[in-house]
Amino acid sequence: MIAWAGDNIISSLGFTTEACYRSVEAGRSGVRLHSPFMGLAEPLMASLIDREQLNDSFAAAYSSSDGYTALEKAAILSVGRAAAQAQVDLSDPGVLLVFSSTKGNVHLLDENESQPHREHIYLWHTARLIAERFKNPNEPVAISNACISGGCAQIVAMRELESGLYHHVVVVGVEMLSKFIVSGFQSLKALSPEPCRPFDAARAGLNLGEAAATIVYQRVDREEKSGDVALLRGAVRNDANHISGPSRTGEGSLLALQALLREVARSDVAFINAHGTATAYNDDMEATAITRAGLHATAVNSLKGNFGHTLGAAGVLESIISAHALKRGALLPTCGFKAGGGELRLNVLDKAGRTEKPYCIKMLSGFGGCNAALLFKYVKEERPCRNP
Repeated sequence: MIAWAGDNIISSLGFTTEACYRSVEAGRSGVRLHSPFMGLAEPLMASLIDREQLNDSFAAAYSSSDGYTALEKAAILSVGRAAAQAQVDLSDPGVLLVFSSTKGNVHLLDENESQPHREHIYLWHTARLIAERFKNPNEPVAISNACISGGCAQIVAMRELESGLYHHVVVVGVEMLSKFIVSGFQSLKALSPEPCRPFDAARAGLNLGEAAATIVYQRVDREEKSGDVALLRGAVRNDANHISGPSRTGEGSLLALQALLREVARSDVAFINAHGTATAYNDDMEATAITRAGLHATAVNSLKGNFGHTLGAAGVLESIISAHALKRGALLPTCGFKAGGGELRLNVLDKAGRTEKPYCIKMLSGFGGCNAALLFKYVKEERPCRNP
């Protein structure tokens, strides 16, 4: 069994998982209007990590920054906190690091950026820096597959653990915004000038976000026991529909969902945490896939209204929040959602609720027609019977 051992989130809503979870539970958003943003003409509605808090937290945890970028500091801080919670020695040869990001330190391509080593641009180098910080002897794995990167990284972690080569795999997803990233989304006319509204009839686009999020997975050679949260299955399915436009039929996403639901009753799924970017085409595509998979009655939520779209960190961050919700028996609201739209009707959560069901699904989609889905299970704690 591939079980949860520890986690951490660093975002605009806090520097611990608990702080971020409580904010989502309360319906709070870290999305704010930033003007100007890195010299761009248009103001940016986004969720940004507090740089001063990041620097102070990093300095308190580590004696020297050693020329790390903000992205590297966030990743190292998150990995260290998650490993401490899991009580895992990161220098152990039985521990592997899997790094997820879509752009990494892409801002260093700008000639005006001063950085002592140009190799910081490369994702493999950033992954190696993180591993070396903790004296991990293994070559880390760098994953970059558009916005499903965080889901792909967890699937890689599962396979590495199942191979028996490692007893723990640390998955870290991180993304920091830059002029390069924002300009790309602006060119696609995909950004909303207001806080995003996933699955809402009046949705106008997405908000970008920053985060570093870490999950420590472990291989458990025993039967399930109460309190376990496990990653049961993951699937990646590509439909090659378009470089930036999602499939109108939701084919790739549907195939990923179907791969997860083998031997799992749809009625046992507590909720689906959708990709839910709040763009017209993405949300319609997911609604189509969910409906075609026979899950139209299942509760659906999106976390993009809370954290923004954190790209390569999204799959990790949103899996953490979803797993904690499943463990607590909670159905979390979709921040920004007011009224559904489109021909396909979903059971989108607009307020908090409760559930006793054991499974949840995390969905992801990205440019190039890539789609991923993850299935998590919580083994419910058994409570002793009491006489009336």
